[in-house]
Amino acid sequence: MDGVPRVPKPRRSGSAAEPAPLRFAVLGPVRAWRGEEPLATGSPQQRALLAALLLREGRTAVPAELIDALWGEDPPSQALAAIRTYASRLRKVLGAGVLVSESGGYAVRGLADGALDLADARRLAGEADRARAGGHLGRAGDLLRRALARWDGEVLAGVPGPYAQAQRARLEEWRLQLLECRLDLDLEQGRHAEAVSELTALTAAHPLRERLRELLMLALYRGGRQAEALAVYADTRRLLAEELGVDPRPGLRDLQQRILRADPALAEPSAPPAEPAPVPVRPAQLPATVPDFTGRAGFVRELSAALAQADGRVMAVSALAGIGGVGKTTLAVHLAHQARAAFPDGQLYVDLQGAGPRAAEPEAVLGSFLRALGTDEAAVPDTLEERAALYRSVLDGRRVLVLLDNARDAAQVRPLLPGTAGCAALVTSRVRMVGLAGARLVDLDVMSPEEALALFTRIVGAERVAAEREATLDVVAACGFLPLAIRIAASRLAARRTWTVSVLAAKLADERRRLDELQAGDLAVAATFELGYGQLEPAQARAFRLLGLADGPDVSLSAAAAVLDLTAEATEDLLESLVDTSLLESAAPGRYRFHDLVRLYARACAERDEPAGERSAALSRVLDFYLATAAGVYALERPGDRLVDHLEATVHPGLRFTEGTAALDWLYSEAAALLACVRQAAGTDRLRRAVDLLWAAKDLTESGANSREYETTARALCDATRDAGDVRAEGRARTTLTNVLLVSGRIKHAAEQARLAMDLAALAGDAMAVSWAANDRGLTCLHQGRSAEGKTFFERSIEGYGAIGNRPLEALSLCNLSRAHLGLGNVTEAVEIAQRALLAYRAIGRTLRLGNGHFTLGIALTHAGRYGEALAEFTEALEVFGAHRQRLWEGTTHFRMAEAHLAAGRPAQAACSAEQALALGCIGGDRMRGTVLTLLGRALVLLGQVDRATACWQEALGLLEENGSLPEAEQVRALLSPATSAA
Repeated sequence: MDGVPRVPKPRRSGSAAEPAPLRFAVLGPVRAWRGEEPLATGSPQQRALLAALLLREGRTAVPAELIDALWGEDPPSQALAAIRTYASRLRKVLGAGVLVSESGGYAVRGLADGALDLADARRLAGEADRARAGGHLGRAGDLLRRALARWDGEVLAGVPGPYAQAQRARLEEWRLQLLECRLDLDLEQGRHAEAVSELTALTAAHPLRERLRELLMLALYRGGRQAEALAVYADTRRLLAEELGVDPRPGLRDLQQRILRADPALAEPSAPPAEPAPVPVRPAQLPATVPDFTGRAGFVRELSAALAQADGRVMAVSALAGIGGVGKTTLAVHLAHQARAAFPDGQLYVDLQGAGPRAAEPEAVLGSFLRALGTDEAAVPDTLEERAALYRSVLDGRRVLVLLDNARDAAQVRPLLPGTAGCAALVTSRVRMVGLAGARLVDLDVMSPEEALALFTRIVGAERVAAEREATLDVVAACGFLPLAIRIAASRLAARRTWTVSVLAAKLADERRRLDELQAGDLAVAATFELGYGQLEPAQARAFRLLGLADGPDVSLSAAAAVLDLTAEATEDLLESLVDTSLLESAAPGRYRFHDLVRLYARACAERDEPAGERSAALSRVLDFYLATAAGVYALERPGDRLVDHLEATVHPGLRFTEGTAALDWLYSEAAALLACVRQAAGTDRLRRAVDLLWAAKDLTESGANSREYETTARALCDATRDAGDVRAEGRARTTLTNVLLVSGRIKHAAEQARLAMDLAALAGDAMAVSWAANDRGLTCLHQGRSAEGKTFFERSIEGYGAIGNRPLEALSLCNLSRAHLGLGNVTEAVEIAQRALLAYRAIGRTLRLGNGHFTLGIALTHAGRYGEALAEFTEALEVFGAHRQRLWEGTTHFRMAEAHLAAGRPAQAACSAEQALALGCIGGDRMRGTVLTLLGRALVLLGQVDRATACWQEALGLLEENGSLPEAEQVRALLSPATSAA
């Protein structure tokens, strides 16, 4: 029943229920239902009669027409009697009043709207045309997808007769036209990368259909694959000449010339009328503005005028600079809120952490912005350049305000700026953005005495200030007229009704160090914080000090509770009270962060006021928290895997999860803070636990997320463990580095690290790490074509895992051993070993590693020529990897499916799977991308697309040579030689 429209059930009349409505399908097998119950439509000829009547949509067909429809020019002698018999049988099935006799003929009448799938598809297609004409491209595409979903296989499948044959051809042509229209809409909306895979398969299935070729050329060109786009034209021209003796139509020839000229109009979709999204994604990320904003009238006028320029020909950029605490962020947020009405498509905000040791990476910020603007996670590109380009494209035609807070320098900001008029950007930084071309530079100084007094009064209250005006002037002067200092002091005073302004002024007068620091640049901010810190209650002050010790962009409530060694409820009360004093910010529900300079000040306070033992204990507790929680996530994802039994013991507990989605959500949301915690422990007595935490969090690199930060952290630990002379910890650290190198395809370097890891683990007597490293060494051997040596390492790994009772990892090495046997030509043994591994995984349950079992068996079955079984295994693997967010493994599985399709003689399906692998990415990085492109080229040659295949091979050759894959590179050269000469 898939794709058949559903009709609302009719109302009941009185006590008697009306019969359920009828539904019919002709865009596939001819079928009928009453409600949800399928009806018997009889023999092929009887179904042919029903189809002929349904396709007339209520018009009467005389017997002569029906006889001609069913039998053509050679009807049987009793054709009329047969028609009457079929009609009588159908009346009994369909009920009274449906198949009627009229004027000597027959008709189907009384059907509800949408009861016939063809009529429903026609209605949806018409709505799509109207939506497109009105500029609603997204809705038009959705309607066409719904229309196309009404097809369910071959039209009128199994129905005989010339009429059915003619209708099959007509409706198939209509389906292709709808499909071309939908793909054209996809390209107009910038979804060229997704369209390439589908168009590759369609051009293989319909090689002479020039419109599909034209769309494929355009999709490839917009995806940066110009050589392939031109190759598609060359393939098409040659095919048309050979098959039909004609040249490509003018539209195709014109597109080729425009590609050769690099016509700028082709670079992005033509500009249709602005399309309002059905549910517009309008980010509203601005932090709350302060209700007592005071002063800065001149700056407000100047910057408001600058934002108004967003209506002009250029994008408006304003950059505010000044010392910490001078009110840059407060002013920028206030301005942004005032301007919200001028930017109806949303407001984006990010803290770029420019004052800290690790400023935010532009590519990570762009990923967050793209998701906030409605871009699907899977559509976010990998590189900075691609993300920046997509970001500008998404913002084109929209009015969005971007607030880039706490920037490090102009280089960090440039990729984050919108590219067109209508948008505007506000930037705050401790340094002047002189390198930001075209920006309005604003140097923000301290408040005037009048503004400072007004701000203090709005927070404390006019009565208290009026009673002690002179003391109030002393307070704001002692604060150096810095807004943050004034706000902290005034907030403390407002919260303590028993204090007088004079009490506060006296406290400030005694702070000789503070007054000195007010004269010393950045230290002036620290002096302001000293005032607020000195007014904290003891428990608040302890929380402020200890939380400042932990690295990371922010801290979750659970991690903060570990730092403070308190319950979550007590921790939340303390943190919220610190938020009230502006010493801490609420980044999101359950997450907190310091301003960069406040963090530095808090850390200085801890070093000054907190005993060394307490500081060390706080950092130890949060490391324990992360290690215990990450170990629990690892165990939940991999039941039975005993790696967690071999990790360093923890004292402080972590979170416990009962289902995988919540566990993975925690791991990925805590990734930045977790990795920062690991790096911070390098060079301390917490080093071993830090190494084990990185090991337990290996999913952060295998999923393709946080790979760069993970590698940086692994390298830092390798250096730290070597310097410390800790052989056991160094062996494990090098194991984590090996993992990220294998995932990224740097096999030579991975082999060296795996060798070191194994030697060190053996020296330390670390049985788990020895077995792990042996498996990794086997993998590097497989990649380098040394299958016999790899087999030896896998057998050693299996023996080691068996000795310590780690059955899941033993099964993992069995999977790899199967692949080693394939490399040695032992296909039967490879299949048998892979089946053993899969049985072992099934005994454990549906876990992440079960995907590896299906994946490995699929490879072995492909080599055995059992392609259908192999594809079934790969499909199972895809489901597991998708459920566990292993995007790179999904891509790698699509590549293996492409191998199976190609070996089975299905080049179109192979090309489609290869394109999906390219879109997702694969384990093995650029080296594996070269391998995928090589296979795609082979499939394209079989589809007659030699020029495009050549373009794929040329790109593959460059990637393989760059990554040292010389044997594979030689194979590609061999492929290019005949292809080049043929072209």
